[in-house]
Amino acid sequence: MKRAIYPGSFDPVTKGHLDIIARSSRLVDELIVGVLNNRAKNSLFFTDERVSMLEELTSEFKNVTVGSFDGLLVDYAKRMDAAIVIRGLRAVTDFEYELQIAQTNHEVYPDIETVFLTARLEYAYLSSTMVKEFASYGGDISRFVPQQIIKRIYAKYGMG
Repeated sequence: MKRAIYPGSFDPVTKGHLDIIARSSRLVDELIVGVLNNRAKNSLFFTDERVSMLEELTSEFKNVTVGSFDGLLVDYAKRMDAAIVIRGLRAVTDFEYELQIAQTNHEVYPDIETVFLTARLEYAYLSSTMVKEFASYGGDISRFVPQQIIKRIYAKYGMG
């Protein structure tokens, strides 16, 4: 059984994230979306809120589960018995950074492989950081995130 992890902060989840989830779910038997609880980051949403949103948004995928972790991805992968890490790439700069992480993870946990999926052109510019910037000024984020979470994002900024 091929079990993979798609890790990230997902703060907030974007249409680009959901595209990677949909595409990678077709490549593996089981996909675990791993929401990183990064204490070093000042997140817009609490970890449990991000997990809940992802569970709602991925409910149509029967082979996708959502969980959370803190610490090293390789430790989480071992606990979840996953041998594949899925990473999305938007640009060449993403590749350089992600390649270093993939090589380090492979050095620490030789059984793990990283699979890179390139972003579709319509999402190549998209990041959670950009969504938060637009939302913080009341900008229209409907092209960037699923309709179901727009009000939740604006609410974090005291709007709507």
